[in-house]
Amino acid sequence: MNVIASRSQLRASFFRWALLTVPAVMLLGFLSGQFAGSGPGNPWFDGLVKPDIYPPPAAFGIVWSILYLMMGVALALICGAWGARGRGWALGFFGLQLIANLAWSPLFFALHQITQALYLIIALDLLVLITLVLFWRVRRMAGLLLLPYLAWTLFATALNFEFQRANPSADGQPDAPMTQRFEIPLHS
Repeated sequence: MNVIASRSQLRASFFRWALLTVPAVMLLGFLSGQFAGSGPGNPWFDGLVKPDIYPPPAAFGIVWSILYLMMGVALALICGAWGARGRGWALGFFGLQLIANLAWSPLFFALHQITQALYLIIALDLLVLITLVLFWRVRRMAGLLLLPYLAWTLFATALNFEFQRANPSADGQPDAPMTQRFEIPLHS
């Protein structure tokens, strides 16, 4: 006898998955940024010329928190879609794009590889697009939840390109050495 799950069972399955996926995705994103020393306060980053399209630094924490939340919810929708055609591919590509996402901050902020980070984020754009399409095919809402993520990664790609263009000599350079300033009185 084949039994199809009721709506309440499907909802319960989604919430169980969401209790795992949302905190996991958000924690991984947070740890990647912390490990890399992302954003202001990083001496190398603070020394870079900021492009005109660079938003206020506070925007990044807010936007990424919302995006990771939405990614976790989208993932929970797919995880709860047992037996759905294409679910395995969707989960596989989600994993690949998440690895690329988590690798970008250390590559850019910790290793100072602006050009390599640009190549990685272009690959991330493609992986997010594929993941979005695969999620859409399994659960339309899961695909919709990834649309803002795709938009932000495309913006981040343009931002990465502008950082590269504005700071060609900073690509791959270690932190600037600490300098100490001495003032010598000129009166006798």
